[in-house]
Amino acid sequence: MIEVTLEQVQDWIPCEIDNEYLDYTIRGVSIDSRIINEQNLFIPFKGEHVDGHKFVPQALKDGAGAAFYQKGVPLDNNDVDGPIIWVEDTLVALQQLAKAYLDFVNPKVIAVTGSNGKTTTKDMIESVLKPQFKVKKTQGNYNNEIGLPLTILELDIDTEISILEMGMSGFHEIESLSLLATPDIAIITNIGESHMQDLGSREGIAQAKSEIAFGLESGGLFIYDGDEPLLVPHVKTLTDCEQISIGKGNDNKLTCQIKEVKDSGITFEINGSESYELPILGEHNMKKCEHSLLQLVSI
Repeated sequence: MIEVTLEQVQDWIPCEIDNEYLDYTIRGVSIDSRIINEQNLFIPFKGEHVDGHKFVPQALKDGAGAAFYQKGVPLDNNDVDGPIIWVEDTLVALQQLAKAYLDFVNPKVIAVTGSNGKTTTKDMIESVLKPQFKVKKTQGNYNNEIGLPLTILELDIDTEISILEMGMSGFHEIESLSLLATPDIAIITNIGESHMQDLGSREGIAQAKSEIAFGLESGGLFIYDGDEPLLVPHVKTLTDCEQISIGKGNDNKLTCQIKEVKDSGITFEINGSESYELPILGEHNMKKCEHSLLQLVSI
């Protein structure tokens, strides 16, 4: 997890910190004042009903190493005993800190989105890469504008590969996550009907999911469900990356077909030659496994 001095924080993000605290160290991040570990950076948010800033004094008393504090929010200095990091917006500052720390650690970044199967795909990729690399993945559903930065700030300094799940409920959300993470590899597992009420149609969902390529590194790898025609117009706009389509159709770069089904799982082939056994059932899991196997070749 992040472990840096406040002087380093000041170098990384726009903020103000009293000079007397610049040699203090933060270790890890918390957004819940009830769960503060020693030297954590506490980050409060102004919610619709509760303003987390009111918990800053107690967080510092409970061992937090420092706290973000949004300019313009009243603060009684008599109640505060510890470093305050003054920022314009605590959420933006969290994201800026995460981006700076990701650049500092500099792992390969694999970003995963899709209507279904994000978590299974993420877990399969980890299982394939973990024997050879120091890998960290998104935990639970930490896949939004708060969860993704928190996931990044949990990376160890020697992390070689970061697998980041990206979720959304509307347009431009995955775009902002992708621009923050600047992935080396971006994956769209499929297009379903989740969030239809927010995006209007499956076409809208495909558009929103395709935003994962917005932050893709130049020359990066874009992997997508080639059996989904709604992704085609978005794929055609990508010119500065390698593209690999995965699916059952013969026009995909990597085709996969189930050859045998048993109670214990399935056997499937890739491009009619390489054969793999998977100890779970389902055509959808075959595609997820193909995504994960491709990572081993690509990294």
